[in-house]
Amino acid sequence: MTNENGKEDDSGVSTDIGKAGGIDIDVMCCCASCSCGIAEAEVGDVKLMTCDANCKLVRYCSGSCQRDHRPFHEAMCKKRAELCDRDDLLFAQPETSHLGDCPICFLPLALDASKCVMMTCCSKLICNGCSYANKIRERRESLKRKCSFCRHPVPATDEEIDSNRMKRVEVNDPVALRHVGVRHYGKGDYRSAFEYLTKAARLGNAAAHYHLSRMYKNGRGVENDAQKEVHHLEEAAIAGHPSARFNLGSIEWKNGSKERAMKHFIIAANLGYDKSVEMLKREYAKGLVSKEDFAAALRAHQAAVDAMKSPQREAAAAHMRN
Repeated sequence: MTNENGKEDDSGVSTDIGKAGGIDIDVMCCCASCSCGIAEAEVGDVKLMTCDANCKLVRYCSGSCQRDHRPFHEAMCKKRAELCDRDDLLFAQPETSHLGDCPICFLPLALDASKCVMMTCCSKLICNGCSYANKIRERRESLKRKCSFCRHPVPATDEEIDSNRMKRVEVNDPVALRHVGVRHYGKGDYRSAFEYLTKAARLGNAAAHYHLSRMYKNGRGVENDAQKEVHHLEEAAIAGHPSARFNLGSIEWKNGSKERAMKHFIIAANLGYDKSVEMLKREYAKGLVSKEDFAAALRAHQAAVDAMKSPQREAAAAHMRN
């Protein structure tokens, strides 16, 4: 398989000193419509209330003031809600990595690209264990080599491999589109790479989103665009891409949003990503990660790694070492 080549708080809203949720503290201490302060508003048991949408950005002394101010606040309120919804989606722990499970043994595929093979006939990722077991069966029964999944004859030449892949491209297979895009990228044809990767990304391929993020970061075939880089990293991370998740954590770290960065590293570690564990170890030693969070991440990481193991996969690894 081709190798998968101001501060912000959890809402993504500025939290500079003197502000809360991107709004001046002085504004939050008075009615956003009539500007009466807390001392005035609380006379007669009247208390300032936050926006009905629970955006917590502004406060009002009465329902009439809130209605009067709605035309001015509505756009900001909607943006805040979108940011909160986006973060809920972004920081949800994926059940598995973007690779999913082997379609034969139904065990999670290893993150190491060398431990599975992509079949060009059906674009299925098969773990080395199932692929090795199929080869043993074919040798024992003197059978012709066929795909472990769809039983299509295994291509004998590079031309046949390319033909299989292009047939999958013609039916808009996102895995095949991504592979063709990566091949064009490796040849320096960045325009074609961008076209294929963009199409694969629109079809939901997480790895394509990740490669596009690298293109926007490095300015290969497109102009450098940090905002688009982060967008594609987020889309890949939401789909369970651990490298994209780690890169998001690194970006947040550089921007000073260490709490958000740690969340990204923990999620990637929970998927079995070793680099995130090393980062968490380092920051735990500095006291930036709690003992409970670090211990939980280590347990989840080990559980994810163990779930990727099987006797067949161990046998395949031993065969390859010999």
